[in-house]
This record gives sequence, C-alpha cells and structure tokens, in this order.
Amino acid sequence: MLIKKEIEMPSSEITDEQLYRNRREFLSKASLALAGFAVGTIASTNILRAFQDAKTWKPNKPSAYTTNEELTPYKDVTTYNNFYEFGTDKSDPAEYSGNFKPLPWTVSVEGEVKKPAKYSLDDLLKGQTLEDRIYRLRCVEAWSMVIPWLGFPLANLIKKFEPTSKAKYVEFTTVLRPEQMPGQQRRVLDFPYVEGLRLDEAMHPLTILATGLYGKSLPNQSGAPLRLVVPWKYGFKSIKSIVKIKFVEQQPVSAWMNAAPNEYGFYSNVNPDVDHKRWSQSRERRIGEFQKRKTLMFNGYADQVASLYSGMDLQKNF
Repeated sequence: MLIKKEIEMPSSEITDEQLYRNRREFLSKASLALAGFAVGTIASTNILRAFQDAKTWKPNKPSAYTTNEELTPYKDVTTYNNFYEFGTDKSDPAEYSGNFKPLPWTVSVEGEVKKPAKYSLDDLLKGQTLEDRIYRLRCVEAWSMVIPWLGFPLANLIKKFEPTSKAKYVEFTTVLRPEQMPGQQRRVLDFPYVEGLRLDEAMHPLTILATGLYGKSLPNQSGAPLRLVVPWKYGFKSIKSIVKIKFVEQQPVSAWMNAAPNEYGFYSNVNPDVDHKRWSQSRERRIGEFQKRKTLMFNGYADQVASLYSGMDLQKNF
C-alpha cells in the first residue's frame, strides 16, 4: 500500500487549481483524495511522485504483484484498444469515445449480497487506498501490453457488500449508452457487455478495480471511470465502464460466450496450449516489438493463481 492516511473528500470539492496552489500541504499529508483522482479532477502531474516515478513510471513502492518488464508507451496503451462499444478497429475507441460522459457515475450492486444498493463512485472509493500495479494485459489476437495501473483490490469491495453463502460467481455489466457509444448501435455483440468471475477469482489479490493508468485517470477508451483488471486472463475478461455488479449462484454467460461459445469459454485463462479456433495462442506480440515471444501460462502469473484451478481440465474449461 502506498498511502497510509486518507482524506475523505467528495470529488466535487477538488479542483486542479486548488491542488496546484496547495501542493506542498497536499504531499505532506500523503493523501491522494482518491475519489477525486479516480474521476479525473486532480492534475496528474502533481501526484506522480506520490505513486509512480515521473521518468520511469515505475512504482516508488512496488507491490508484491508488480512486474519489472518494460512498459508499453502511454500513447500505444490509449490508442490501440479493444472496446467494441466504440467500434471494432483498434483505433476506434480513442477516436469515437470523446462524447462519452463518465460523470456522474453509479454502480448497482445486486443479487446474493446483504448490502445491495446503488452506489455512487465516491461511495465505492470511500476508504480505499490506491496502489500501483504493473500488469501484463494480453488479448486473444495474440498481442499484449505492460501497463502501470492505479487501482485497488476488488476483494475490498466484495467484503463490504457481504455476499451470502449462495454467491458463487460475480457478474459485471458495462453501461448501455448507444447515443454516446456508437459501436453499440451496430449490434456486433448483444449489448450491454457482460462478464463474470468465480467468486474466488474475484477475491484474489491480483484482481483489481482500476481507476487510472500511467498516473492519470482512465481515459474513456480505456474504460472510464471504473474497470476490472484480471491479468492472468485474456483482455476481454477485464470489463470496462462497469455499472452493475451482481452476485449469483449460477455461472454467468458472458458477452463473448453468448456470441461465439465454441471460441470463448468462461474462464479465458491465458494458456499457450489452448488455441483459439482461428489462430494459435502459443506466441504473442508485445505492442512496440517486432518479434513475437512465447506465451506464458496464466500470462506469467502461474505462481500466484494456478492453485485456483487445481484438478481442473484447463483445455476443457478454457
């Protein structure tokens, strides 16, 4: 954890000008004013030293789950995206997400929990402490990135919601706004986008809710204002712009499972031994590199997550 003290402050009370004028006091209190940062109201240039080194973008205090691999440049991370709500080409999200409004934002918590409610973004982030997490994110088209995320463990929220004994899975849903998300008008998928995790996967410390990357708030094309990051799975599992979290007893049917069940399974763990129906998954191309590299089991996180799937047939449960 990088913050030892928090200041509870609604995002509406934080402005870039205030932060600029009070930077010394702000840093001396070691506070991020997390809610305001997460929704993009704090100037990122003034908080980088509290989290990521402004030259290397590496965490000043790396977590146990970070990687030392070379980072993918910010420009590539934010202009080469899969976010079909804005279009199917990799450049479409950056090009067509400008009209998307990430504020105000609420998330509906439903299903098998003791504290179902509609939570504002400030409500969700209250009491959380932001961490640096440098994770690999790999997509099924056999390309990957290494991204410095800012986020907090999803488990923190799950514990607050208090799932019942019937809760076995967590289902997530993306916002449905075809007037702001032109890709939703094309019905490439059955929108709204839905994804899911087993409850123990959702509770794993590697699984985070991200509010930013590269020391900045999430841009629209990257899933503003709140997205999931599950680094040992393919990128489409890391659902963006989340508006609903539902705890259920039965395994959810995700958007890609619904669209092409023979190609996309529920688990979607990175596994070089299981090919996509139309291409091999044994090698990947890191964005910015020419040569491909060998795909690592669980995307390189086998030591941390392999035990979650002990005794399972990972080719059948792909």
